[in-house]
Amino acid sequence: MQRMTSRERVLGAFARTGYDRIPVKHEGTPEINQMLLDHFGLATMEQLLRVLGDDFRYVEPPYCGPELKTFPDGSIEGYWGEHYKYAEFEGGKYLESVYQPFAGVETLEQLDRSHFPAADWFDYSTIRSQCEALRQQGVAICFGTAGDMDFINSIARARGTEQVLMDLFTDDPVYLAIMEARFQFYYDQHKRVLEAAGGLIDFTHIGEDLGTQIAQVISDEIFEKHFAPKFKAYFEMAHGYGAKTMMHMCGCVAAFLPRLAELGLDVYDVVQPTTPQTDIAELQKKVGDRLTFCGSVCVQSTLAFGTPQDVEREVKRRLALFPKGGLFLGPTHAIQVGSPLENILALYRTAGSLLETVDDTIMVIGRAGSHESTKVNLSKLF
Repeated sequence: MQRMTSRERVLGAFARTGYDRIPVKHEGTPEINQMLLDHFGLATMEQLLRVLGDDFRYVEPPYCGPELKTFPDGSIEGYWGEHYKYAEFEGGKYLESVYQPFAGVETLEQLDRSHFPAADWFDYSTIRSQCEALRQQGVAICFGTAGDMDFINSIARARGTEQVLMDLFTDDPVYLAIMEARFQFYYDQHKRVLEAAGGLIDFTHIGEDLGTQIAQVISDEIFEKHFAPKFKAYFEMAHGYGAKTMMHMCGCVAAFLPRLAELGLDVYDVVQPTTPQTDIAELQKKVGDRLTFCGSVCVQSTLAFGTPQDVEREVKRRLALFPKGGLFLGPTHAIQVGSPLENILALYRTAGSLLETVDDTIMVIGRAGSHESTKVNLSKLF
């Protein structure tokens, strides 16, 4: 088949009309990305994404809202008034919530709504030009992150995980007010980005942690009451601007997939194949006619603890299962610290996306830095 641009490849896979190679979507922790940059002798994330063959790029409206404070203990403020600080472990670090402004709030009268962000806190004037530049590069254009919407995990960062799970069970009015505010904020922000883009965004991206390692987090009844109406409204809005919808969901979420497809979800990201019902072949059989999958190469097992041959075998299995499309290949989450370099290279090499030789053309790409931070921007946690 004739060589395709990244966008042609992605849209061909989405439509099941075929591709020259399977589309690829990379994600790694900052430490893993730095290891790859050092290995190839590269300077920017844009250079690395090109070498790995990542077919997706993200646009982002610059933040122009109230100053996000840095506190004496080194923690930084998030959009909802929560504070984050690095938790360090051998070889890496993660930002963790260390202050939750909505913890202990029991009544609506106690709820400090001054912590609620607004879509006006962002500058949308460059979105169109960002899209036009990426369209010239021939990549699939996305907007949003796994932290957008994200009513369980991200509200827990400002209220506490145990409290949020209890809130959903009891229909707590404080939680529901925060949930509504969070929905409206991201709905408005995504709508304004889509309006500014003028039809040039291919995929919008949101997230929700609906699964544990082995089962769903909430009941079908709670999902229908509190989540389904919001997802349906969002998916319809995004489709109205010509964008396809992508949703990041960790864990075992197989039970929700048929309903999410009915509501308007197009792409299930990131397919965590840790149970029989989330095996990629099983998912293809049950919902592969209604959803495109993204990810599926496990960062908890194969990439972290397998061999390059194990990785190669897993990738080839997927190539056989999706010869015409239906899968954007990549890891099941950010590739974690400690994952062998050889395994990561085997993933992209077997996919056919890895540039084995880095030439001068790649070395000068991305030095302006306009999009190079899309994978490591810490504000996306907020």
